[in-house]
Amino acid sequence: MQMKMFGDQRRVDFVNKAVWALKFLSDYEYRNFVTLFQNCLFENAYGMEASEENKVKVYGKEFIGWVKPEVADDSMWEDAKDHSTDSAPLKGNRGSIEEFEEAANGGVQSLALGALDNSFLVNDIGVHVYRNLNRGINGKGICVKYDGGGNASNLTLKKTLLMRAETNIMLMSPANKGKPNATGLKQVDIETGKIVTEWKFEKDGSDITMRDITNDTKGSQLDPSESTFLGLNDKILCQWDMRDKKGMVQDIATSGSPVLHWTQGHQFSRGTNFQCFASTGDGSIVVGSLDGKIRLYSKDSMRQAKTAFPGLGSPITQVDVTYDGKWVLGTTDTYLILICTLFTDKDGKTKTGFTGRMGNRIPAPRLLKLTPLDSHLAGNDNKFHGGHFSWVTESGNQERHVVATVGKFSVVWDFQQVKNTSHGCYRNQQGLKSCYCYKIVLKDESIVESRFMHDKYAGSDLPEAPLIVATPLKVCSISLS
Repeated sequence: MQMKMFGDQRRVDFVNKAVWALKFLSDYEYRNFVTLFQNCLFENAYGMEASEENKVKVYGKEFIGWVKPEVADDSMWEDAKDHSTDSAPLKGNRGSIEEFEEAANGGVQSLALGALDNSFLVNDIGVHVYRNLNRGINGKGICVKYDGGGNASNLTLKKTLLMRAETNIMLMSPANKGKPNATGLKQVDIETGKIVTEWKFEKDGSDITMRDITNDTKGSQLDPSESTFLGLNDKILCQWDMRDKKGMVQDIATSGSPVLHWTQGHQFSRGTNFQCFASTGDGSIVVGSLDGKIRLYSKDSMRQAKTAFPGLGSPITQVDVTYDGKWVLGTTDTYLILICTLFTDKDGKTKTGFTGRMGNRIPAPRLLKLTPLDSHLAGNDNKFHGGHFSWVTESGNQERHVVATVGKFSVVWDFQQVKNTSHGCYRNQQGLKSCYCYKIVLKDESIVESRFMHDKYAGSDLPEAPLIVATPLKVCSISLS
């Protein structure tokens, strides 16, 4: 229903084939309605009455601030400074610097942004090479066709991954149509235009499948000697090493040497339902699950999560994390959840939930949502996907924006504004704080992916690197100035 509350007006707006406003005559009636509505949401999500006892049972005592935000410790959010609250959407191509149209002989399936000289668009013909510039990406007119010319029109990509100083690209496709898992992946050498290896995922001599892959760290794709990457399926979290002919899973939990064979520590027996993951600058890992849980694993062990945040009732379809590991972003179909991982340990030191078990005063998350009107305009069948922070690979640099895609919209939030506890969106809100201040980039067809270029491509006159928006037939470079 994408309901938005207006406490100062005693009004709620919601979507049901159109946008409706429901106005209450007294503050008591309004507050009572909001409380009853939130209790019903809890009951729908967890199948039990929204009593205090059941809330503790679902969330645990340490996360009670997630259902009673008024008792949460929000001090960790308060380092954010007040920024402009300008939420006027960018309509059409206003702010677009250049627009390059792809040939219609193969729809764009994936965007692989590089931090070095080039970025890559992948379609069913091959890998198209783009030059990285301060104003965006510019097509070189070069297409690396699969296997030096063969057509791979039956290849539906689930994931692309740049490796080895961005000279190699890993392509992972589902084994069966309609299923997300893959039995292996293709390694394409960009310079030669050849598929150099077709890897299989294997454990103890048996084939297994992976749902997702990612780089070991936020910046490891820049390493020319990189030979390992991370893999995930619904109950496995592991590392793969290309230096072993069979691509055996490596155990980095107890690894004294770079190449080890599989140990049982990373295969969970039940209840994980992993969907997606991402890595920090130092190699810590965040994992999102079907039940909405978000788990944090240290760089030293994949066996047990240091911290497990409870779900809010919606599956996590994508996760991202800041380079420093202090902020985690989860994408669901109808909203983004932003989590602060900072806490103070018993010695008074500030740590992240990747390095230690968070205590009792855990900050409540923020939700990033569309207004009911924009949700209606985006279309009932369109869901959020691909929520990402802007991209930095150096400590000391802070990500500036959050971007996600829904239908024909790229939606961009100012990260500092979202963190600011005194931001206007949060006044008179009951329950978890939701931010509705964003910019919209509207395209004329559904968007495949929206990502910010690497921070180094921010121009001297612009604080943020260009936003790259890929649709099936076009790729656009957009300045948010």
